[in-house]
Amino acid sequence: MTLMSFLLIVILFLAFFVFFSGINPQEMTIFFMPDQSVTYPVAVVVIGCILVGLFIGYGVHIYGILSTVLRYRMRERGEKRIKEIDQVYREGVGRLISGDIKKARNLLQKAIDKEPGKVESYIALASVASHEGKCEEAISLLRKAKSINGKSLEVLFKLAHTYEEQDRDDAASKEYEEILVLEKDNRKAIRSLRDLQMKHNRWEEALELQKRLLKAGPSSNRLEEEKQLMLSVRYEIAKQNLDNGECDQAASALKQIIKEAPDFVAARVTLGDAYTQAGDEDDAAKVWQDGYKRLGRSVFLSRLEDLYIQKEDPQSLLTFYTQALNDRSSDLVPRFFYGKLCLRLEMVDEALEQIYIVESSAPDFPQLHILLAEAHRRRNRIDEAIDEYQKALGVDNQLNLGYVCDKCGRSSREWASRCVNCGTWGSYSIAFRKLVQDREVVTPAVAPHGA
Repeated sequence: MTLMSFLLIVILFLAFFVFFSGINPQEMTIFFMPDQSVTYPVAVVVIGCILVGLFIGYGVHIYGILSTVLRYRMRERGEKRIKEIDQVYREGVGRLISGDIKKARNLLQKAIDKEPGKVESYIALASVASHEGKCEEAISLLRKAKSINGKSLEVLFKLAHTYEEQDRDDAASKEYEEILVLEKDNRKAIRSLRDLQMKHNRWEEALELQKRLLKAGPSSNRLEEEKQLMLSVRYEIAKQNLDNGECDQAASALKQIIKEAPDFVAARVTLGDAYTQAGDEDDAAKVWQDGYKRLGRSVFLSRLEDLYIQKEDPQSLLTFYTQALNDRSSDLVPRFFYGKLCLRLEMVDEALEQIYIVESSAPDFPQLHILLAEAHRRRNRIDEAIDEYQKALGVDNQLNLGYVCDKCGRSSREWASRCVNCGTWGSYSIAFRKLVQDREVVTPAVAPHGA
């Protein structure tokens, strides 16, 4: 506003005041107290009220402007401080990822000092402590973060994971349970808690959690895997029942599992064990025979051999093998087991016939040479028996004992400068080195003369 405009407004205001005073010559008495009052012309009172209102409105306007400016300045300072803390935090996390643990600790501690309420800084510093092997410090930091925000799933998961690293599974379980209180269908928490129950063979609890996980709806690519795991947990419960002598309950559960999953080998094997434990050997033999015919797994042959030998009824097993060889003429497994049984029954010629067929049809494996060695020994062919035993043990005429990688355990007939399995250089040692190294040398006691 220019000076001339301001003077014009003043002149107009004075002219209005003179005009208003001329047409309103009356006076007005205003009482402040019962006995105190002031008297002014009406025009003066009206103009005074207008001016007071203007001054009050202007004052409120100025106050609003100052308040806005002050809030803006405070917000600006707060945002600047948050940016500085975030920058320190991000730099600390970057150092942690790059492996500069010492610098990461200093930066993250600085971030906490600047903002003690920032949960993410405590989580990152706990990771630093874990890298340094200071698990108790990591737990203390995570508990502090939990006290700041007890509903942070990130904090609870990190705390549970740290407990697990220390084998404090009960404490980890409590953290997972707290997560499920906050979010009852959290699949990661359910799965982790289930795995802990399975680790400690608490199969009933694991089954309830598995049911809860399937109800929560796992991702489509894991649905079949989770269903199969549920069958496995049910199998373990049945196996526990069998170990506790509850044969009927175990058998009923195992039959239901086999009905739902006919290819579940363990269930068929254990069902036969349940029948055997209950004294029902015929049903056990039937289960194992059917299991082999359907699935062709050698464990059923081993179980049948032990059962029939114990029953002193090898003829039934020989009949079964004969039928199995007719049904599976190209399968060498029943032929191998047939030869093993013949050898066990001192039917050496029949055993050699079957074993030679397997030897000519399959690559070498130690068990084959052991059977051949035993057959030769029982025919008093000592040189052939020794030769087969050497093949089974991997020993040649130079008594090459073989080597093993100290890092990953891979065996090798010859020494190698680098392990082809784990890539470690100079890790191959003689196979039995760890058994004899650093042992105290003990001189055998000399037998007394004439002993």
